[in-house]
This record gives sequence, C-alpha cells and structure tokens, in this order.
Amino acid sequence: MSTNLIKEGMKKVVGRWRKKEYSILEGHPIAQQHGEQVVKSVGNLKRGDDKCKEFRIYRWSPHNPNQKPYFQSFFLHLPSCGPMVLDALQKIKGEVDSSLSYRRSCREGICGSCAMNINGVNTVACLKSIDTDTSRPMTITPLPHLFVIKDLVVDLSDFYQQYKSIEPWLKTRNPPPDGKEYRQTPEERKMLDGLYECILCACCSASCPSYWWNPEEFLGPAALINTYRWISDSRDDFADERLQAITEDERRLYRCRAIGNCTACCPKSLRPSEAISKMKTKHLTGIPVETLSNNMKTSH
Repeated sequence: MSTNLIKEGMKKVVGRWRKKEYSILEGHPIAQQHGEQVVKSVGNLKRGDDKCKEFRIYRWSPHNPNQKPYFQSFFLHLPSCGPMVLDALQKIKGEVDSSLSYRRSCREGICGSCAMNINGVNTVACLKSIDTDTSRPMTITPLPHLFVIKDLVVDLSDFYQQYKSIEPWLKTRNPPPDGKEYRQTPEERKMLDGLYECILCACCSASCPSYWWNPEEFLGPAALINTYRWISDSRDDFADERLQAITEDERRLYRCRAIGNCTACCPKSLRPSEAISKMKTKHLTGIPVETLSNNMKTSH
C-alpha cells in the first residue's frame, strides 16, 4: 500500500516537474538540483527491475565504547524504496537493523533534523535523492568534526548554545504603534529573504574549517547568518547592539576566512558567507552594505 502511494506521488512530481510548475524553486539552485536528480532517478527505475544499491553507513555505539567506529553495508532493492536517502534509512531501520540511529522529523526539508554527510557533502537526507547507479555505494557519515552520540547522531549542544547567544528574537524599545503588531513594507520584508529560511541543520557550520579549528571562539556560519537576519529586520531596534555583541571579541565574527564551504553546501541555497561579509562591512564602515551599494550605483 505504502509503496503504491509513493509511486503514485512520484508520478505526479515527475509530471509537474516536466511541466515546470515548480516556480517556488526559482532562486534555489540546490533545491532545483535535488528535484532534477529525483526525477532522473525515478525515471531510471522500472517496476520489474532487480536493482540493489549498497549503502555504507558509519556505525558506532556508546554501549560498545571499546569498539572502533566502522562502516556497515546494507543492500536495498531500489524499486521498493522511496527516492530519498531518508527513505533508505527508514527502510533499513524498519526492515533490516532497528539499532541504526539517526535524527529525522518533518521529511520536508524544514526541520533540519536529518542533517548528515552523504557522499562527502553535508546535506539533509530528506532532500537528497538516491543515486541509482548501483556500481558505486552511497556513503553516509555523521556531520564532520562534531562529537558522535551514536551512529549518525551528533551532539549539537554547543551549536544550539551559540545560536541562543545571539538572542534570536525580536527586540524592541517601544510597543507597536497600533498596539497589535509591528508592520513592515514589502521592501523591508524582502530584506529578510535568503536569511529567515535557515533551518538550523548545522550543515554549514560542520563544513567550515574555521569552525572546526575554533569552535569555542568562532560563532559559525549558522549563528552569524541568523544574527544578520535580525540586524536586517526593520522591526528590531537593537541592530547596533547586536553587531557590537559579536565584535567585542572579534574572533566571534572575524575568524571567518571567507572559504565559502557554508554557501556551497547549504541545502536551502542560502549564503552565510555573504551575510558575514556584509556584517564585516557594516562594522568597519558604520554604514549598511546596502547603503554603500546604492551610493556606488548613484555615483556611476
């Protein structure tokens, strides 16, 4: 029953994709890439196929602390499996090995729970399609440079503590004029695009060498893009204080070396490195980077 539902659902997805009905993905190249991969993968599979795919999964359990981490291979019949890596993990846990541990929740690329490293790239498993080429395995490991709790589950305590430290909530000095809500113009609201969509999956921070080397000093791309999200919010009255808070100890911001791994791997197509650069500009000049850009356009 569930397999038939999946197949019927994918037929609808393929039909809509071919008709280019997914305008919501415009401006989100990674999402478009994932969608195209899904359509291609499903198109390569036929009901009568006997394709089996190898999944090499990192395993380690605190219940056997003396046993070193190792890779365990699982072989799945692809036509009976959903199209995403998370579907494969669900099938393995439900039908093969119930001891496999990983995080998951929404299955829609919104919660960020299923973040892991798949074939060497940090991403979320629910948005990553299965490579149907059975000549090579898919290798799945935990997010790098984080303490492993069990299998694919990592300790995000420090990550969330850093996020909490930026005070990620609206801070105002006065109540709203109408006593009900703080309003924005469409232009002011548009300033938040590319910032508010962060799902705190930690893919960016776990891919950042500067964060690997200085996790106790550098806030990391995820916390910093969220800092800029509130600095850019016209309703917030503490933009200067927020910027001062992350620059009193310059290592919290300036440990960023603009390597760009964060932007390259973000499953939501966000640009943390660009947000960090804009905060550096604002801190060094005292002028928002948008104002500088407008002045440059005017001068030309």
